[in-house]
Amino acid sequence: MALGVGLLIGAERERRKLERGAATAAGIRTFAIAALAGALSRHLGGAVMVAVATAAVGVFVALGYWRTRKADEDPGLTTEIALVVTVLLGALAISEPGLAAAAGVAVAIILAGRTQIHHFVGSVLTEREVRAGLLLAAATLIVLPLLPDRPMGPFEALNPHAIWLLVVLVLAIGAAGHAAVRALGVRFGLPVTGLASGFVSSAATIGAMGARAAKAPAVLAAAVAGAVLSTVATVVQMTAVLAAVSVPTLQAMAGPLLLAGAAAALYGVIFTVAGLRQKAEEGKRSGEAFSLLTALAFGATLAAVMLASAALRAWFGEAGSIAAAALAGFADTHAAAISVATQVASGHMEPAQAVLPILAAFTTNSITKLVVAATTGGRAFALRVIPGLILVTVAAWAGALLAF
Repeated sequence: MALGVGLLIGAERERRKLERGAATAAGIRTFAIAALAGALSRHLGGAVMVAVATAAVGVFVALGYWRTRKADEDPGLTTEIALVVTVLLGALAISEPGLAAAAGVAVAIILAGRTQIHHFVGSVLTEREVRAGLLLAAATLIVLPLLPDRPMGPFEALNPHAIWLLVVLVLAIGAAGHAAVRALGVRFGLPVTGLASGFVSSAATIGAMGARAAKAPAVLAAAVAGAVLSTVATVVQMTAVLAAVSVPTLQAMAGPLLLAGAAAALYGVIFTVAGLRQKAEEGKRSGEAFSLLTALAFGATLAAVMLASAALRAWFGEAGSIAAAALAGFADTHAAAISVATQVASGHMEPAQAVLPILAAFTTNSITKLVVAATTGGRAFALRVIPGLILVTVAAWAGALLAF
């Protein structure tokens, strides 16, 4: 395995050496021997011998870099660093050959994708997208591990780690939607934009599509498709967050979510086909990958709903949870669903009891969308979107009735 990893990485470096005409650069033989050196060091002397071998290779790498560098150009350190990593992969192959193989393939892919990676980072990604990626990484890798993962606060209703995990999920879904729009371009126009934007806010997406339809009646069908498909995103996102919080709740909601998603998809396909025949308006391809303020507002809303739901349930039983979820649904159906699922996960509610509160939030959120559709896009837009929203809501309740 060590020899295979060395040959794989060395073959890529050999081709790069031939392209650059650098006769002194490390090639396939050097990398293969370096990997074997790491494996033999681990076999003969353990970790201490591996450290000695790695240090020795590092010295040779430094000397080679110093001899081949030129003052008028940047020679880079990629090959030198890869050679040191190859020694470590050879050592790793003795104890964990599978992991060594996977890491070796990853190194080879990174090395071979030099041109594409540089082009993507330098020419494709915008400054805003790079900043958004760093922000998402900080939220995931720095903030999330620092938060306590236990119930806290009044009624033990708040789990900071769980709340922030869902904030990260909102950010990641927004970034994924933005990447989809960038990758597909404007050829699919408003339907794809509506579906992707629905992961951030379906109500806001319907408002944006309504404003677009009112401004340009020629894209009415595409705008309606985008508005209705944003509801598909609502169902998909609810499925994702329920799976992350409480799988039993997701299983109890499987019927309503399946029928609601199918109804939204079928209704949206009708207008998507019509919308694809129309030329969508050109828009800016670059923009914010996600809204941090929206995600933070979602987290704050979620915390408030969880606290209110726990309090109402403690005071009024199941009826209090339904009322709290219904009120929260006017603003955001996911926050209400997560608060209910959290109670199921903590053992304060049975999965079957979570269906009615979540459907109540889904219904009141649909009412919000109905109002937005009626006030932003004009009569033609409202007459096409509102039936679809009603159909999706009825389908969700039908799924619950069939489950019972």
